[in-house]
Amino acid sequence: MSTKIVEGARKTGVILANLGSPAAPTNSAVRHFLKEFLWDPRVVNLPRPLWWVILHFFVLPFRPRRSVKAYRKIWDKKGSPLVFLTRQLTQGVADKLNAQGITTDYVMRYGEPSMATRLRAFKKDGIDNLIVLPLYPQYSSTTTASIYDDMVKELNQWRHLPNIHFISDYHQDSGYINAIADSIERVWREHGKNELLLMSFHGLPDRLTKWGDPYFHQCHKTAALIAEKLGLDQKQWMIVFQSRFGKAQWLKPYCLDILQNLPAQGIKRVDIVCPGFAVDCLETLEEIALVNKSVFIKSGGISYHYIPALNDSESHVKAIVKLLEQKL
Repeated sequence: MSTKIVEGARKTGVILANLGSPAAPTNSAVRHFLKEFLWDPRVVNLPRPLWWVILHFFVLPFRPRRSVKAYRKIWDKKGSPLVFLTRQLTQGVADKLNAQGITTDYVMRYGEPSMATRLRAFKKDGIDNLIVLPLYPQYSSTTTASIYDDMVKELNQWRHLPNIHFISDYHQDSGYINAIADSIERVWREHGKNELLLMSFHGLPDRLTKWGDPYFHQCHKTAALIAEKLGLDQKQWMIVFQSRFGKAQWLKPYCLDILQNLPAQGIKRVDIVCPGFAVDCLETLEEIALVNKSVFIKSGGISYHYIPALNDSESHVKAIVKLLEQKL
């Protein structure tokens, strides 16, 4: 007796993945988040026994208190900006893809909703064609690869694997580049254009580039494409790297050092944008928009304007949908 196997059309699900956030701006919630985040070997590349001692005796007893103060400055009635903006962006993408019968949802690498939870829900719904997009335009082993690890950790327990498309980066995607350039031009039309445009990306230890991480080069490519789209010459823009942590050498030039030195060089009016962040978060809203602005003004600067991330704007939704449709 033979069994006839009938295959229907694949059912597609899309997952947008972001970093994550504490559940609340409290010491316990921030400590829990930092413990999970900083223990990831993709994030901190030190030997585990050494890093366990440093993390538990020198980092977690002190850093959560400082981070809580920062989170409270930017916390919204909707919760963490990174979480609710990612959720709103996902909803915008879902609204575009629903007509094609595609299920779209989001996950957080650290915190909730987790990758494992979403994958299991997709499996229960019969989804057998999976597209995963980490919301990091530039690939890094510390971010994109960690999401891949998290996905594989769950899928390694499955007998029947879905068809998988993992989008590792979109640093030179035309839709993404155009959306950022358009957002900058819109701000310039409304508020005027300052002397210099800084494009600030999250910093990483310099040694990662030597180990083969393409992040540094992809950041430079992204910045150059945005500058080209805007028609800027080399004197009108600069790439910098923010959020240095520890004493090791990180990617240069350092954002804070540049901001401190620019006024003495005669540049007292700057615009700053963060093309490596799909949605606004602690780093953009507190560090870049508030702390770094204060440093620049105290150093003699006159005008400092932070240009928001694309967030859940229509141009961002369209760029993400177009990127995803290439994998459908």
